[in-house]
Amino acid sequence: MEKITVLGAGSWGTALAMVLANNNHDCLLWSHRENQAMEINLEHTNKKYLPNTILPNNLSATNDFEKAITHATTIIIAVPTKAIREVCQEMKDLLTEKKLLVHVSKGIEPNSLKRISEMIEEELPTNLVEAIVVLSGPSHAEEVVLHHPTTITAASENIKAAKKIQDLFMNNSFRVYTNDDVIGVEIGAALKNVIGLAAGIVDGLGYGDNAKAALITRGLAEISRLGISLGAEAYTFSGLTGMGDLIATCTSVHSRNWKAGNLLGKGATLEAVLEEVGMVVEGVRTTKAAYQLAQKQNVDMPITEALHSVLFENVDPKEAVDNLMMRTKKHELEDYKTF
Repeated sequence: MEKITVLGAGSWGTALAMVLANNNHDCLLWSHRENQAMEINLEHTNKKYLPNTILPNNLSATNDFEKAITHATTIIIAVPTKAIREVCQEMKDLLTEKKLLVHVSKGIEPNSLKRISEMIEEELPTNLVEAIVVLSGPSHAEEVVLHHPTTITAASENIKAAKKIQDLFMNNSFRVYTNDDVIGVEIGAALKNVIGLAAGIVDGLGYGDNAKAALITRGLAEISRLGISLGAEAYTFSGLTGMGDLIATCTSVHSRNWKAGNLLGKGATLEAVLEEVGMVVEGVRTTKAAYQLAQKQNVDMPITEALHSVLFENVDPKEAVDNLMMRTKKHELEDYKTF
């Protein structure tokens, strides 16, 4: 039995904590809201994020950050990308020994253009970190808590650490593979949210399956181009954290990014969309970062550029799609020949 803390009691953090508790680990779930921690402990529910879900009796919660950090030998960071640095800075003052860190967030930091593992490395001294593992893949929390079959990837430059996380999470409904391509896994995880937003717009405009199938396919091409330019392995993008996560995000009603895009396609403003979704839509922030990164790397990312124009330049979604369709003619495999 492992002592594990999950930092962040949103839907995904709670679902992962359930998996660990069901695997009989000593799992503590941290929330920055005292009333949420009390609800989890007293009622075994987290109604805001996972309505109609009963949490395991052996899963407990706290809003005491120091207690959460000192409890664990392994810490799962399940907060939004924009909170990663703040959480790590708070953690740094409390760590007295090396911890194995796992992050499950999906994004890139605008301006710095850092991946999440890079942000963690910048904020925490190496003498306090045993290893950093990325846990990612097609995995809607709403399905995980129902014990529906789910398969994801644990990626780390330290493959021993990745295998340890694989062992902690594996059960008959939650399968974990390992990978050592951290760049590819993190880029795929982040950029699929951008394409998920675009897929929602296509559905909101009523353009149908032909358009969305093309969007997913061409979206994967530009995710791969960017990732490979940064040093990722091409094969990673045909795996769970590339194609797999992209399919789930672009086609599921559980996807916040798809939902946000769908509302944008139907004419809602970005402000109204974010208010209605009510939870973090990582793809909005990541679109800004991906747009900047594409320019820095001199990588052609037309879908990302079109989405950026809708989100931040007040371009009408229909106009953005029309502009994509009328781009200069090219060979379909032209992009792949540079891989």
